[in-house]
Amino acid sequence: MTRLSVNINKIATLRNARGGNNPDVIKAAVDCERFGAQGITVHPRPDERHIRRVDVIQLKEVVTTEFNIEGYPDDRFMKLLREVRPTQATLVPDPPHVLTSNAGWDTVKNADFLKRVIGEIRDLNIRVSLFVDPVAEMVQGAAAANADRVEFYTEPYAMSYHVDPDKSVAPYIEAARIGKGLGLGINAGHDLDLLNLKFLKQSIPDLDEVSIGHALVCDALYLGLENAIQLYLRKLA
Repeated sequence: MTRLSVNINKIATLRNARGGNNPDVIKAAVDCERFGAQGITVHPRPDERHIRRVDVIQLKEVVTTEFNIEGYPDDRFMKLLREVRPTQATLVPDPPHVLTSNAGWDTVKNADFLKRVIGEIRDLNIRVSLFVDPVAEMVQGAAAANADRVEFYTEPYAMSYHVDPDKSVAPYIEAARIGKGLGLGINAGHDLDLLNLKFLKQSIPDLDEVSIGHALVCDALYLGLENAIQLYLRKLA
């Protein structure tokens, strides 16, 4: 089964646009689980432009499925992990100023750093996933750094899916094959939606988890949150 983890950053963005607590990020997370989501993902950034540190602390008390915290493993992020102890930490190579994640780790160039950080996180009994491009060397580097999983950066797949689905997914199929052979779990995320998700799942049957936020929240504006989550779950069935 491929789990659906709903990234609720965009709900926090909407709340922050007006101040106050509408929409309620904590209630939204609880509702996502009630509607069938098998995980909740957040990506707190240093400027707190969407998810805030206090949100993460409060979410820990209510999330009953898998709780996944994404971020760059600086001192601030590591401190948050030690306090919250989520199910999974997804490490991304984002500098603080970027709008959204737009590339995977160079797991070869950053091998020593990643191995040290991953060791510290695994000592907290937190599963570690590395955000990587679907490149054999990067997947091998993730395994060498002792990651538990990789999360494939799927924007390139999403951008070219409409032109040539088979060609767009081919690097991910091969990278997943290599990852599974090395004992890694396989996650995916970025620009996945109701149009391209099913084909990705069919192409990578061993896909463990997808993290989807922007597209799902946009669909929820038209369909309602419960209907949107159910439609995404059907694409993963």
